[in-house]
Amino acid sequence: MEVKYLDGNEWKYHGEGNRSLVVSHVQHCQVLRFLKFPKELSQPNQALDEAPRRLKNIVDFSKHVMKLLLGDNFVQPGEVIQLPVDFVRQLAMKIQPERPGSRCNKVMDAFSGYALCLPDLTKFQTCHRIEKRPPLCIEIKPKCGFIPFSTHITKDIKRRVCRYCMHQHLKVANGKWKRISKYCPLDLFSGNKQRMYIALKSLLQEPQNNLKIFKNGELIFGCKDDQDCLMDLNELANHLKTYFFPANGVVSGPQCTRTVISELIHVITMALVSNINNCKTGDVKRTVPSGERSHCEASQFCKEILRNGIHVVENSGLPRGCVLSRILQVQMLDMMDIDGIYPLYLRVQQHIEEFPKDRTRLHLDGPYNENFYGSLSDSHSQDDETVAYAAQKIHQYRVATTAKDCSIMIALLPCPLEEWPEPGTIIQTSRACFVYSVSILDLDPKPYENIAHQYKLDGKIINFYLQSTRAKKDLNTPNFYKENEECTLFFHSV
Repeated sequence: MEVKYLDGNEWKYHGEGNRSLVVSHVQHCQVLRFLKFPKELSQPNQALDEAPRRLKNIVDFSKHVMKLLLGDNFVQPGEVIQLPVDFVRQLAMKIQPERPGSRCNKVMDAFSGYALCLPDLTKFQTCHRIEKRPPLCIEIKPKCGFIPFSTHITKDIKRRVCRYCMHQHLKVANGKWKRISKYCPLDLFSGNKQRMYIALKSLLQEPQNNLKIFKNGELIFGCKDDQDCLMDLNELANHLKTYFFPANGVVSGPQCTRTVISELIHVITMALVSNINNCKTGDVKRTVPSGERSHCEASQFCKEILRNGIHVVENSGLPRGCVLSRILQVQMLDMMDIDGIYPLYLRVQQHIEEFPKDRTRLHLDGPYNENFYGSLSDSHSQDDETVAYAAQKIHQYRVATTAKDCSIMIALLPCPLEEWPEPGTIIQTSRACFVYSVSILDLDPKPYENIAHQYKLDGKIINFYLQSTRAKKDLNTPNFYKENEECTLFFHSV
């Protein structure tokens, strides 16, 4: 993959996460991803030493691990390239004013010249343009789609409420988000159309950083960062009504918004459950998590069915081969949960403190090659107290954690049905027809050292959720007397 356009004015700020920053070309379907370093550590020597290795690890992990697990059609690893340092510095200066203040505690790597070159998945990856309406792209970060089933779990609440729903309470209390989202990942991964509809509608009502919608590569709905959000559903409907009312673009009002949003949810659902290789989903085998792992007590759907006195809910399951099924299968490599992984992490830590050279042999920092992929196979069914067993379970956990934090990109290009002869790439509704593609990104390897942080965070999330729900329950329960408080009756003569 070659970058031919090295004029800084032809690139624009696209977005960033905690560890990297992305710029996109204004005309061509190409993005550059640069690493970020803490301000106090952002020295040229560090970038020169770390950047090539870290970027190579990202590409190798995507190519040799995640692509094999998720499927060739879904994963595009990209390529590490080296750019002129002057160009990178010019670019860094140009985009700095556009960066969210909350992300400026780290700086873009403008020292090494190394970057990751990838296709711009917010634009449709084809040169065949049928009409003037620009392509759409929906980015969804679905999060973990099952309730943990590990025997190592120490808090029973984890068997009843999913991590995402519990974490919402802590995030709102810390000021990261203003409101608790009603979205529950288990509803999206259920394969049940009603539950999936509620999940996607909840994402549209409160997208946070789990849903973004792009039009011709420009963000039209969702959050750029914790503060700057585009969340007006009426405005979104105005952007999209020409896609769903192509013959009458002047339709407006509440009914228009409801219809457009409903059609959009239908299109997203079809893309999520369709098999790109075989678009028929009715006659394929399905991935169905066991009943106790497929419902979250905190989900809006579960609350509604309990309110209506319904005790049995159909769990349809996902068609095998669809993107959600592929992601869920990789997520479920986490068979021990953080409660079971943390003691194994301590075992490995103790070993590498005594034998530091074994860190490479155990693949704790890569290389992510065929040998690492082979180590994921479950050859150790029982804990034999060895470091090899602990390392294997840690590898499975890290891969599963990557799948729990990945993003799905659904690219849509409107087209007249008669002009596109490939039915396997078509989504058709009563009002619209789209050529579509589905990709998975954000597939970086999770650092081995993050396990200690995840263990502490898990405890914090659970404790805060239990406290906040207990306090809410106390407020909603009439309390006519305090428990264990003495009550004395006084009798007066009449």
